[in-house]
Formats: sequence, C-alpha cells, structure tokens
Amino acid sequence: MYKDNEIWVASDGDAKLCIKSKYANRHGLIAGATGTGKTVTLKVMAESFSDAGVPVFLSDIKGDLSGMCRPGEEKESISKRVLELGMGEDFSFKAYPTIFWDIFGKKGLPLRTTISEFGPMLLAKLLELNQIQSDILNIVFKIADDEGLLLIDLKDLKSMLNYVSENAAEYKSEYGNIAPQSVNAIMRGLVSLGDKGGDIFFGEPAIDINDWFVTKDGKGMINVLDATTIINDPSIYATFMLWMLAELFEIMPEVGDLDKPKMVFFFDEAHLLFKDTPKALLQKIEQVVKLIRSKGIGVYFITQNPSDIPDEVLAQLGNKVQHALRAYTPAEQKGIKAAAQSYRVNPDFDTAEIITNLGIGEAVVSFIGDDGAPAMVRKAKVLPPQSYLGTIDDMMRATVISMSDLAGKYKDMVDRDSAYEFLQRLQIEMVQKQEEERQAELEQKEAQKQEKLAQKEAERQAKEAEKEEKKKKDAIKKGVASVAGTAAGTIGRQIGKAIGKTGGKFGSSLGGNLGASVGRGILSTLFKLK
Repeated sequence: MYKDNEIWVASDGDAKLCIKSKYANRHGLIAGATGTGKTVTLKVMAESFSDAGVPVFLSDIKGDLSGMCRPGEEKESISKRVLELGMGEDFSFKAYPTIFWDIFGKKGLPLRTTISEFGPMLLAKLLELNQIQSDILNIVFKIADDEGLLLIDLKDLKSMLNYVSENAAEYKSEYGNIAPQSVNAIMRGLVSLGDKGGDIFFGEPAIDINDWFVTKDGKGMINVLDATTIINDPSIYATFMLWMLAELFEIMPEVGDLDKPKMVFFFDEAHLLFKDTPKALLQKIEQVVKLIRSKGIGVYFITQNPSDIPDEVLAQLGNKVQHALRAYTPAEQKGIKAAAQSYRVNPDFDTAEIITNLGIGEAVVSFIGDDGAPAMVRKAKVLPPQSYLGTIDDMMRATVISMSDLAGKYKDMVDRDSAYEFLQRLQIEMVQKQEEERQAELEQKEAQKQEKLAQKEAERQAKEAEKEEKKKKDAIKKGVASVAGTAAGTIGRQIGKAIGKTGGKFGSSLGGNLGASVGRGILSTLFKLK
C-alpha cells in the first residue's frame, strides 16, 4: 500500500514500517523458508510500487502472482489482518494493470532477445561451456562483429560456427587457433538449448526494455514473467533473469537520486543466480547491483536464506524483510545466526531466536531510515494484498494478453536477413563458383581431348595420304616400266629388222642384242626417277 509517499509493507503495533520512496532504489531482500509468506510480501510491495506510479517486473514461479490482474476476495484471514493492523478505509480490494510475458509465448507475450544482445558471456553460462569453449565462442562473436554479420537467432549462430570452423586456417593468424572439438561442443549445446525453447527466445522482435516503463491511470504497470516452465531448468531461468538485469543496467541512463525509482525488479529464487557462476560473471553481477541504483532501478532478491546471496551483494541490500527460518541442523542454525547478524541490533529481543519463532505472515523488518542508514530491526506483521491471491484461469489470462497495447508488436516472430541468410547466399555462390570452375575444367579437358583426337586424325590422314602417294608412284613406276619394256622391245625389233636387212644372219643377231641393250638402258633410267 502506498501512503504519504512511502511503501507501506508491514506494521509493528501502531507503527507503520515503510520503505521510503527515495530509498527504494537501495535494493532489498525478502527471505524465509517455504510457506512463511514471502509471496504475499512480494505482492504487497509490487502493489505498493504500482500505486506509487513505479513500474514493476517480477517472475511468477508458481503461477500465483497472476492474480494481480483481478481484485482480491474477502477472506476471514484477510479481514482479521486488516482489522489487526488498523488499516480501516485505507484497504480495498482492487486489480492492478498487468502485462504477462513468457519466453515460450504460451502464457504471455513472447519475450525475445537476439543472440548479439544476449552476448557471449551469458551464452557461455547458459551452455555451461568451459573456459576454452567460452573463448572460442567469444572469437566467433568477434568475427561476426568484424564482418558485419547479425547474430539474431540460433540458426545464425550455428551457421557462423560452421563458417568459422570451415575457414579456421584463414582466421588463425588474427584470432588464434579455433579447435573443431570446441566448435562441436558449442554446437551440441546450441542444439540442446533449441530443444529447451531457445529457438523461440532468441529472435525478433526483441524486447524493448522501454516497454516495461509504462504507467496506466497513474499506476505503474506490473510486468509478470511466467516462469512456471523455465524454472524446471534453473540455469536457463537464472541466466535469463540476469540478462534482463544487465539490459536494464546497459540501457538506462544515469539519473542520480530520485523521489522514487523508475522501476523495481524482483528476482525470485535468487540463489539460482549465484549457483555455479563463473568468477568473471559473478563480478559482473556485483558491479550491476552496485551501480544500477544510480540509474533509478531497485532490485529486490527473494530467496530462502540471506546466506544464499554473496556478501558483496548482500551488503548492497538496504531494505530487508526476513520471514521464519527453521533450524534443524547445525548448518541451518549457522545460517540463522548469520541472517540475524545482518540486521541492526534491537536490544528488546534476540533476532536469531525471533526468526525461528515467526508465524506465517510475520517477519523481522529493517528499512532504510531518514538518515539513509538501515533502521533497527523490528518484528512486524505484513499487510495483506489487495489483488487476488491465487492463480487465474486461462480464459482470463488470454483476455489480459489480447487487450495489451503491446500484443500487436510482439505476437508474431519476424525472421529478417541476418548471418544465416548471408552465409547461405555465400555458400550458394561458392557452390556455383565451384560448379563453374568444375564445368570450365571439364570443358578444358574435353577441348584437350578433342585436340588430341584431331591431331591423331590428322596424323592418320597424313599417313593415309603418304600411302596413297606411294601407291601412285608405285603404279606410275609399274606403268612406265611396262610401257618402257614394250617400247624397248619394239625399238629393238625395229633396229634388228634394219640391221637384218643389211647384215643377214649376223645383222639379225646384232640387231637383237642391240635392241635388248637399249631397252635395259631405258628401264634403268626410268627407275632412277623414283
């Protein structure tokens, strides 16, 4: 409940215990065992901030925060608490302006971001990569950035991993060795992440953080993230919540001290954020928590025991509500003692003893006082919520979602041109080029083959021509020889006849011999013409 510029959370007898609006960005803690009233305290705070015109973001682990969109109902326990705390006319049941979000888009507007905005550090935590694999992932992001390639969704990053791996030799001199084993490990992680819903979470339109800073009729919008599904995979839940916190830190400008926060962020199951977190990331968290308050953002962690929060972070939490803790083991007793020591001592009671004996809806409380320092711890009873305490049905949820002004903006996923499409085109161009080179090579081989065949055919034809020429010469020789022989015989006979007429028998013999000699001389001369 918001009254007199203060967030009224609990009462100690007649005294109201309130978070002062100007110190609400000093962060806070709601702790306690299961079933002791943490959810009610969270609702009361969120409602009060909304009444103050401060937007709120919170995660709904069990589904019972969805009732903020409808008025509460009269119950004996609530009526008794209202009377007991003297709330009178200050209390009334009412609904609060609510927007439902869901990274799977089933129980709220789809809450998406891009791979580039999420960044390699958080992605490495989400994929549970070792240091070498994380370094490789950083290199891939760096190459994509250097080459102007947008990493929007999982298929973009997968394509980029394949591309870098295939061209590792070219990148080695500038970026270092890119081991295929590490690339394969990252790829397996991405496949698993896609099966868990990563292919829905990573995409566009990405959430515009400014859409959380909305008021309606003077009340701050209560942004409820349905976490009933993702809480089954704590690493996804914790990393996702950390991303949102980091986004707020990166985007919001410095504003200094304000009369009230620009936004309050509730982080339920906060112990998951710090579990198995790499040192570098833990330092980043501590930095964000320390510095984000100067940007007008208050962060409130909800967990079972304050010891779940690292000391460096716990020291930044000025507004604390501690519900009951149970001490059945030495470790639990130690935890209670540590929790008690984190409060400013009240000489009227033993804080550790009180913590173990608190009833449902009771708490020890310490908020920052007028002097800017935590006030002395007080035992108090938390106010009842004004909105509905419980879950809503699917029809009402669907109605609230469809009536949201942001439904048209985030409902449908958009797949614009990014690294995947670019690398696909590049691959097609490479294939086409390879095909063209292969075709040119085949054509060159075919031309060489045809050239060799033509050369062989020319050689064959030359040999055939030579043969024909030889045949012609042989035929000419044979013809000439025949003619020459006939001519020689004729000449010889004619010479013989001439001699015979003059010489008788002797002349006839002489004429024959002379004719034969002349014939041989002619033939010898013709054969020398070859």
